[in-house]
Amino acid sequence: MRDVRGLDTKVAVVTGASRGIGLGIAERLVAEGAKVVVTARKAEALAEAVEQLGGPEHALGIAGNAGDAAHRDEVVARTLETFGSIDLLVNNTGINPAYGPLVDLDLDVARKILDTNSVAALGWVQAVHAAWMKEHGGAVVNVSSVAGLKPAPGIAMYGASKATLISLTESLALELGPRVRVNGVAPAVVKTRFASALYEGREEEVASAYPLKRLGEPEDIGSVVAFLLSDDAGWLTGQTLTVDGGLTLTGGV
Repeated sequence: MRDVRGLDTKVAVVTGASRGIGLGIAERLVAEGAKVVVTARKAEALAEAVEQLGGPEHALGIAGNAGDAAHRDEVVARTLETFGSIDLLVNNTGINPAYGPLVDLDLDVARKILDTNSVAALGWVQAVHAAWMKEHGGAVVNVSSVAGLKPAPGIAMYGASKATLISLTESLALELGPRVRVNGVAPAVVKTRFASALYEGREEEVASAYPLKRLGEPEDIGSVVAFLLSDDAGWLTGQTLTVDGGLTLTGGV
């Protein structure tokens, strides 16, 4: 018996899924019976992820840059060729290459953050919608961040890009309903390589600020994303669920 309804016949594309939150999401979707196509920049890491997901019967890895339209087109074409549909999309790709005040931020870096974290996500929705979801319907989940909910000193441009993603989630839900549902998740610190600088060497101290007294794990996000993509969330769209161990209740980000 599956934990959520309606994923066992579905095909999902999950971006940024060679490790961390993206891989955790892909693992949960496979556990629910879905086929998954995972993307990331490095082919070797993707090959390892596909093996971890159960091999080519369950998963396909396609390497490329999420912001590259040609890569998106390749993923769409190969997903349809291999598994026959694209019912689900998870926009998980994200970068945070800068730390410091906005007034000192190189504008080319600012553009790169917005392009990768926000514009590329819109590009994935456009590509998947045109190729499959416009005619057949589907569900999308965008992975935002608690940094997109309020000012995030030091990582403000990352936060701005994630706030943009939350706004895009709401607008796309309005535009694409009723055939396509669009929702999001906003995690706090999850124990991944991407977030390691935020807790490494002081995990207990960082976790003490959370009411649940622990940091997130990739599976904590995977379970919520699986729900949002499933038939159990069939009357839910345009929402970004905060998945943060209670951190925002304390005023933290």
